[in-house]
Amino acid sequence: MSNPLLETDDLPPFSRIKAEHVVPTVERILQENRAAIARLLEPGKAVTWENLVQPLEDLDDRLNKAWSPVSHMNAVVNSDELREAYNACLPLLSEYATEIGQNEELYAAYRSLAENGSAAELDIAQRKILEDSLRDFRLSGVELPPEKKSRFKEIAQELSRLASQFQDNVLDATHAWSKHIEDEKLLSGLPESAIAMARQSAAAQGRSGWLFSLEFPSYIAVMTYADDRDLRREFYTAYSTRASDQGPNSGRWDNSEVMEKILALRHEQAQLLGFRNYAELSLATKMAPSTAEVLHFLNDLASRSLPQAKRDLEELKAFAGREHGLASPEAWDLPYYSEKLRQHKFALSEEEIRTYFPVTRVVPGMFRVVERLYGLRIQEKPGVDVWHPDVKFYEIHDRAGELLGGFYLDLYARPKKRGGAWMDECVTRRRIGQRIQHPIAYLTCNFTPPTNGETSLLRHDEVLTLFHEFGHGLHHMLTKVDYLGVSGIHGVEWDAVELPSQFMENFCWEPEALGVIAGHFRTGEPLPQDLLDKMIAARNFQSGMQMVRQLEFSLFDFRIHLEYDPSRGGRIYPILDDVRKQVAAFVPPPFNRFPHSFSHIFGGGYAAGYYSYKWAEVLSSDAFSLFEEKGIFAPEVGRSFLENILERGGSRKTMELFTAFRGREPTIDALLRHNGIVDAA
Repeated sequence: MSNPLLETDDLPPFSRIKAEHVVPTVERILQENRAAIARLLEPGKAVTWENLVQPLEDLDDRLNKAWSPVSHMNAVVNSDELREAYNACLPLLSEYATEIGQNEELYAAYRSLAENGSAAELDIAQRKILEDSLRDFRLSGVELPPEKKSRFKEIAQELSRLASQFQDNVLDATHAWSKHIEDEKLLSGLPESAIAMARQSAAAQGRSGWLFSLEFPSYIAVMTYADDRDLRREFYTAYSTRASDQGPNSGRWDNSEVMEKILALRHEQAQLLGFRNYAELSLATKMAPSTAEVLHFLNDLASRSLPQAKRDLEELKAFAGREHGLASPEAWDLPYYSEKLRQHKFALSEEEIRTYFPVTRVVPGMFRVVERLYGLRIQEKPGVDVWHPDVKFYEIHDRAGELLGGFYLDLYARPKKRGGAWMDECVTRRRIGQRIQHPIAYLTCNFTPPTNGETSLLRHDEVLTLFHEFGHGLHHMLTKVDYLGVSGIHGVEWDAVELPSQFMENFCWEPEALGVIAGHFRTGEPLPQDLLDKMIAARNFQSGMQMVRQLEFSLFDFRIHLEYDPSRGGRIYPILDDVRKQVAAFVPPPFNRFPHSFSHIFGGGYAAGYYSYKWAEVLSSDAFSLFEEKGIFAPEVGRSFLENILERGGSRKTMELFTAFRGREPTIDALLRHNGIVDAA
């Protein structure tokens, strides 16, 4: 039987990939890789880049290209069969990765290459790969005694399994709850677009009325617009207690024990490697020099932001009391009255804004912005095999018409698809002999799907999300690095990886760019100047509250890893409560179980690293301030950002690349100004 996962010379044949292909593919490639590595390490030959690192990159690349579509489909078209196959492979992959990381002969070969005379002939990117590889060997436990090595491998496997279980629990809990409404009075306040989507969802199940869910477009519409307070509370309760011991499905997909195990194992792993805690281990691959520096950065931002956040909240409470007779707003009231206050202050309605951001205008407009910035051409390529009919594939060419890369765009929420938005790698750029392997990205969002034959209309914050993920995609696709280890986002410090993505968000506020990405969904009429003026005036509406919310997430994440004590357990909620006393303007109700669905840190790569969003925002704001000075489409600035940041990938330390672009090290000034927090200090 032919196995499509072994066909790695072209784009993945998604329509032919079945769950039964997965385990045999992974087992075969791992077996062949092990044999190939044994041959590479045969004694008696001088170690060179060509006979060690390059063939190892070939092996890594083949495994990545086979596993990538499996991992991606598990996230976007999840099924019981695929999930079972995916989870069966996690311990195999973890065991293999740890085995490679702990291979003393391989470590010795890399050290030999780094120390012998031929290393001087390597270019900067190759030397960076050697430096990163030696660090990663040590972080994989290569220097540990045998019994500790064995324990490290066990921990790595179990952490891989637990992270997947955490994600599965969140996905299942999200899709297990829905609200079927037949009483039209409950729809009061909801925009027609949300009602139409709910009607379409009900009809798809052969039901009358309206079906709402915890998929984000459905959930946020209810929380922002539904006049019925009990309905909002019901949705808030279901959403904020997903995968926990509380709420309508309490205990069913409870992540409580999973989180405790993850924290305990991370702490043990860090201590095996000689770190005092997992936060220290996390920083071994980041820009931030110390845990004290991270805490100082977050606490400083909090002290600057909290006064404004408290003013934001007091303004909201006063408005809700004065205009609507609500003396004490609860958590399920905040989005609703915030939208009312925004309309009151700025005569600005999110629903009105959405009519100027149809997907059919935003997506090609975003491409035009990027084309103008970097001298590119982006075109859809029809006929590419995809995992769902909504998905489109595009190619990027440079000015001369040379192919640079491609990407899949999967925009809409649907059942069996993980929530949120992300960029992931399908294929990574590298040179293979005389040819270039072009990078391919997955760009995934969860926007409201089209209804009633009309195009999907985006909220402005969804436009920001799209630009954010495309920024990650450009970092992956525009790289000019020839080696897998530092190509694209590979080798980039984790607390700098958000620089290109957050940088792109700035264009969503610029009149020159908005002229391209915005237009009325029916008439094509440009965004009216008065509406644009209101949007810009409202840009920092409740920015203090938004800032401290992100700081709450960042401090919570960092502290549960920094302060973990095996004798006391994770203390997840006591630490969260303590963080909220320090930085929160508004404290959620006791039943709120936000950490139970905090996939970034328990199911993704942001453990003791969520602070990266704010750390990188200092870089991105400061980088964009040069465009503000010179003109947002200034060709020489766009070219410099492309050449110094996007094309270089992880081939140099981010601070070196940033300084080459900006002419100096970053300052926090632009971040504070962009968030309207200039006066607070």
